[in-house]
Amino acid sequence: MLTTRRRTAVACLFAAAALSLTGCSSDSGGSGNDKIAGAGGDGSSSPTPSVSASAEKGAPAFDLPLDITVDVQKESTGDAAKDAIVRDVAYAAQARIEAFAEGDGRTANMNRYFAANALAYWGDRVATVKKDGLTVTGDYRYFDFEVTDVANGKKAAARYCEDQSKAYNKVIKTEKVQRTQPSDKDFVLYTLQVEKGSRGDWQVTQQNWKKGDASCVQG
Repeated sequence: MLTTRRRTAVACLFAAAALSLTGCSSDSGGSGNDKIAGAGGDGSSSPTPSVSASAEKGAPAFDLPLDITVDVQKESTGDAAKDAIVRDVAYAAQARIEAFAEGDGRTANMNRYFAANALAYWGDRVATVKKDGLTVTGDYRYFDFEVTDVANGKKAAARYCEDQSKAYNKVIKTEKVQRTQPSDKDFVLYTLQVEKGSRGDWQVTQQNWKKGDASCVQG
């Protein structure tokens, strides 16, 4: 079930980040093996990509390496407008993983579900991760989607959680998996600002995250 917590998404202008991403949160530092928040990577040394399937009408196709899985767990809010926002926010999360997997921050799905500062940031971040020779492997799970505010049917604020407990960085050249010990930081809270684009899709324009947020930590 969706939580009843209501949070206003925080506007965030992203600056250049080191490998350990923390967005605009207070979570900083860490070792070189810290997981890349919300990131896939260059899939050039990964298995042959497969096209993900979706039961939703008109859903985009996502090409992901076989060693990366994405599990989106969402439920109806009971409001058609909010359901559309949740749907597109979930697509944005998948588009970001696909972008890192392809080593291209300007894929069709990124341009469809991201815009403004968020699109520019992830374009730069994808290029940096690819240059660093890293990708990720394992499973990503997204859950606890919530629309926290809607303004005039054109702008909205939303949140969701990411579970990275079964996802790890991987060195592209050697395919060595950089395994880490499980911790609360495997759970990441994302807060977003979204706007309806010219095609009618909701696009992420600002994005912030915090590792180990108590509202997302499970197990």
